[in-house]
Amino acid sequence: MNAPNFQQKPGLVTAIAVMILTSGIINLFWGFVASATALGTIIGVVCLPITILPTILGVFEIVYAAKLLSAQPQPVQPSPSIAIFEILTFMMGNLFSMVVGILSLIFYNDLSVKEYFARLNGQPVPAPSPAPVLPQPVDQPVDELPAPAEVESPKPKRKPGTRKVA
Repeated sequence: MNAPNFQQKPGLVTAIAVMILTSGIINLFWGFVASATALGTIIGVVCLPITILPTILGVFEIVYAAKLLSAQPQPVQPSPSIAIFEILTFMMGNLFSMVVGILSLIFYNDLSVKEYFARLNGQPVPAPSPAPVLPQPVDQPVDELPAPAEVESPKPKRKPGTRKVA
């Protein structure tokens, strides 16, 4: 039996899913370590809500990647919001997630990825935008180019009301 067309995942979709899953696992551990470190001080307890944010992002990343990697594809939209939150993790010192977020945004703009998500969600496949038509240069041999017009030197103008004395 032939598989439906949307089960043919482009390589970029699989790459997005694996990168997001890896980033989710790293963010989960990153958040646990940051929270455990913050619990060691009184000031850290005040900052605990900030240290929990990578853990929450990690959970969302793992759930999203699981939907993308599942054998039975589920209708799911591209998630630029997760990618943006991944980029913002550089403020917590997590450069790996920042790179994953940037690459995810780049991969979401690929035509094959857009078509895959459109087919998966039952939407019409976006038509590719036509390339702009640029004017073509006229190929003329140098010998056939028109000769430049000779420029006459302009005669000096006289002021009105002045006469030439002889």
